[in-house]
Amino acid sequence: MAKMIAGQALVKVLEDWGVDHVYGIPGGSINHTVEGLYLEKDKVQYIQVRHEEVGAMAAAADAKFTGKIGVAFGSAGPGATHLFNGLYDAKMDHVPVLALVGQVGQPVMNTNYFQEMDEDPMFADVAVFNRTVTTAEQLPYVVNQAIREAYRNKGVAVVTIPEDLSAKEIDYEAVKTPVTVSNTYKQVIDPKAVSDTLAMIKDAKHPLLYIGTGLKGARKELDAVSERFNIPVISTVPATGVMETDHKNYLGTNGRLGGKPGFEAMQHADLVLFIGSEYPFARFWPKDVKIVQVNDNSFDIGKVVPIDYAVIADGKTYLQALLDTGESLPETDWIKENRINRQNWLKWLDDRANDDSKGLEPEAVMRKTRELAGPNDTYGVDTGNVSEFAVRGVKMTENQKFAISGLFATMGYGIPAGLAGALSVPDGQAWSFSGDGGFSMVVQDLITEARYELPVINIVFSNQRFGFIWYEQQETKQHFYGVDLTDADWAKVAEGLGAVGMTATNLKELDAAFDQIKQLKAAGNKKPIVLNAVIDPEDPVAAAFMPLDPKQFGQDTVDEFAKHYGIDTKAQPSLGELLRGE
Repeated sequence: MAKMIAGQALVKVLEDWGVDHVYGIPGGSINHTVEGLYLEKDKVQYIQVRHEEVGAMAAAADAKFTGKIGVAFGSAGPGATHLFNGLYDAKMDHVPVLALVGQVGQPVMNTNYFQEMDEDPMFADVAVFNRTVTTAEQLPYVVNQAIREAYRNKGVAVVTIPEDLSAKEIDYEAVKTPVTVSNTYKQVIDPKAVSDTLAMIKDAKHPLLYIGTGLKGARKELDAVSERFNIPVISTVPATGVMETDHKNYLGTNGRLGGKPGFEAMQHADLVLFIGSEYPFARFWPKDVKIVQVNDNSFDIGKVVPIDYAVIADGKTYLQALLDTGESLPETDWIKENRINRQNWLKWLDDRANDDSKGLEPEAVMRKTRELAGPNDTYGVDTGNVSEFAVRGVKMTENQKFAISGLFATMGYGIPAGLAGALSVPDGQAWSFSGDGGFSMVVQDLITEARYELPVINIVFSNQRFGFIWYEQQETKQHFYGVDLTDADWAKVAEGLGAVGMTATNLKELDAAFDQIKQLKAAGNKKPIVLNAVIDPEDPVAAAFMPLDPKQFGQDTVDEFAKHYGIDTKAQPSLGELLRGE
């Protein structure tokens, strides 16, 4: 037992849970928590962000990259409210985050004091655990319980700390209970669920695996099931990289951020094995497809789409149970033609990358990142058209990790996630991908990357518009209003904030920029890098609806769509035509 201020005891609890860095901004109502960080600075690194929102989003990205809890703090009042974007991202994508929230001292609570707010109800919706500490002695206990609840419920835990309590000296003794929340048992799946779904797979002519983040860590089992049963695989966007992006059976994603292979496979599927996901747009899948949903949370069964068969189980365990049957299925035209369709699509994206006659294409930028990517790299991806560019072009073939604001889809996620990648996975290159809209929301935290010598490579796709919303206004035949962006020279902005800035407007300049990046890396550069990639502003191909099969949609519709997006239908036949042998 040792005497110390409660704020230091709090940090010692974080140490016990393996937390090695915390984001936040000091303030009068949380200063003794910051004092605790100072006293434990050899074990826990304090990262001073320039906006609490960035700290909270980075904490959520930490959890997505590593599975370990992310931690951020904010002072009373505005410091607390600034945390919400990152906390809601963590809530909706089901990752553990701890928020430490300052509060005025107990003697002045309930007296309309400066920056005093009733913070408990503010966090009631976002948090799985939400407590205000009432004695200094209980502070380490409450933080310990908060972390357990964040892990148990895969969500946000909030601890509000009156400033006078964190300043008080207490007798601290480390918690004896092991700091673990992992299961110590093996799940056994009902054999009937395995045999029933196996029979459905055998009866199907066009089965499809549709996977989510619930299969993180199950790449070996997923690959084996896909290969042994010859079933193509589509992932949700946040699950990019769960299966290798270059696997012969991987079709990419489906929907607005997806591609032709995913859209067309869904149109022809007669059975979907929907595993480890609550994909919100499943409600738009074809109505005649049979769906088997596998999820370890019974609340998620049938939540987003009516299903035909439910398996309440961990996705990895379910896949292993299929493998344990010893069954297999032969290659069919279904798997072969889906592979061809995918290769045709990748060829089309590569052809776009080679053409800068209308301006630099985003596919060219993503191709250069693939050439430079290492086995342990992390990718922090912002919201908008940039999400499409990244998902369609990112390299996820080894131990790379991917973080995006999935269900909450907040803009400004790229820089915080890049920051998190550099801190959480120091043996890999951290990347951030942003549009100019999202980048401008959080650009100040390039200073944070520079301050802590984090050489994140930040790619900005500049098209001078909110491209995703521009497309929506176009499709709904509205006036284009509020979607144009005043341009900025992001390379110069970067230099002013302590980063290395460069610009590319065509293929030659892009090659030169990446040559410079390689040279900087080889020389041991410790500054963040910003590449302002000024791209063709035209909207990328809309993959939510790709009418390229004349038999299904009519020749006039096909011709109109193909002309609009520059698709050669002879080089890019529809999956339906491939299956029919046309």
